[in-house]
Amino acid sequence: MKEYKVFAINPGSTSTKIAMFVGDNEVFSKNVSHDAEELKKFAEINDQIPYRKKMILDAVAEAGQTLEGVDAFVGRGGGLVNCAGGTYPVNDKLYEHAHAGFTVKHPAMLGAQFARAFAEQYGGQAFIVNPPDVDEFIDVARVTGLKGVYRESRIHALNQKEIGIRYAKTLGKKYEEMNLIICHIGGGISVTAHRKGKMIDSNDIAQGDGPMAPTRCGALPVKDVVKMCFSGKFTERQMYDKITKTGGLVDHLGTSDARDVCKMIDEGSQYAKLIYDAMIYQIAKQAGAMAAALEGEVDGIILTGGISYDKYVDDELTRKLKFIAPVTVMAGEFEMEALAAGAIRVLSGEEEPKTYTGVPCWQGFDFDK
Repeated sequence: MKEYKVFAINPGSTSTKIAMFVGDNEVFSKNVSHDAEELKKFAEINDQIPYRKKMILDAVAEAGQTLEGVDAFVGRGGGLVNCAGGTYPVNDKLYEHAHAGFTVKHPAMLGAQFARAFAEQYGGQAFIVNPPDVDEFIDVARVTGLKGVYRESRIHALNQKEIGIRYAKTLGKKYEEMNLIICHIGGGISVTAHRKGKMIDSNDIAQGDGPMAPTRCGALPVKDVVKMCFSGKFTERQMYDKITKTGGLVDHLGTSDARDVCKMIDEGSQYAKLIYDAMIYQIAKQAGAMAAALEGEVDGIILTGGISYDKYVDDELTRKLKFIAPVTVMAGEFEMEALAAGAIRVLSGEEEPKTYTGVPCWQGFDFDK
């Protein structure tokens, strides 16, 4: 069986992660850092492409690697309409939407563009895998108590899907055969119900939903938020930041680093322990809600993300959730591996590629039109 050579590109705000894989083996990886002051010189995200591309190619050359003979270039998706999970070849419509940042302006939109540019230059195919735009919610999960306000899927789709596939494989099963609750616990926290290969419900990590996280406030009593908005003490921008950047552990404890919080607890801070325990409690509550979404038929609960390296978090969540299903820890993030694995599944014929049409898989309910 051929071992495919795959180059993965994951652009972030101030860095671009790159990795070379031959089959399942990572032969090279680097987090290419970009100077924040240098990035400020570019008016638009797309203007960064030549600068980032040169740094990527320099890093590849410094590692003694070459992009010649690569079978597939695979990038982190972004800026696309909501779509089903899977591996997508970078067709013209996908490239157009990524270039425009059709739904959001974020460096992740560069992933598809880099994949296509490198494929055109060196040969091979261009893909994206399970972009942030994946939305597989069931209808009842979308409805809220306000007409016209709906819940949409904004979760760690790439890592969550890869974790589900890997976990199922350890049991000799397919991801599409299992019901799982996957808790991604990192800078953002998403707790998701996976039913037979679809992420049917979760918390929205961008809009203020679910557990509080290191930088995010999570769900809040809405009336109190309305009062804050009209108090005159905060600007609209400051309120948005409280939801996604300066809430959670940052607002309570002044840090987004769980290791700092653990140090505070070790030094005797009862307040730090209360806040950390509350975050764990909220994760467990969200997982319980996802068990209800799966109607109690749960094959396993998986803890992943950077904070799942913390044994205290793992032990507490296991204690609280083991009555639902066996709890397994798969600490860290597997995003680069997920990108490569998705491309390889398509190249090997194990998985059918998806076609990006540019038409959202969910556009609201018919009775709203």
